Amino acid sequence: MVNDEKLLTGDTLFVGECGRTDLPGGDAKSMYESLFKKLLKLNDGVEIYPGHDYGSTPSSTIAAEKRSNYTLKPRSLKEFIEFMSQP
Repeated sequence: MVNDEKLLTGDTLFVGECGRTDLPGGDAKSMYESLFKKLLKLNDGVEIYPGHDYGSTPSSTIAAEKRSNYTLKPRSLKEFIEFMSQP
């Protein structure tokens, strides 16, 4: 299947990681909503291009991040907020 869907994920979703919520303006609830209610609902073939190249590769796909990104482990909002508040 040919897929030409590409998405710039900025500081929300990185390859193997997600953005920080502990900096001024950070909001774990908003991060949760963006990750779990928007990005993870996209087609698995969507290519993501983060705002920073912190991962093993400069880009990925929604499917690859679902499989390997530990921050995307299924969690409730409460669990995610607790997870994001850990040092």
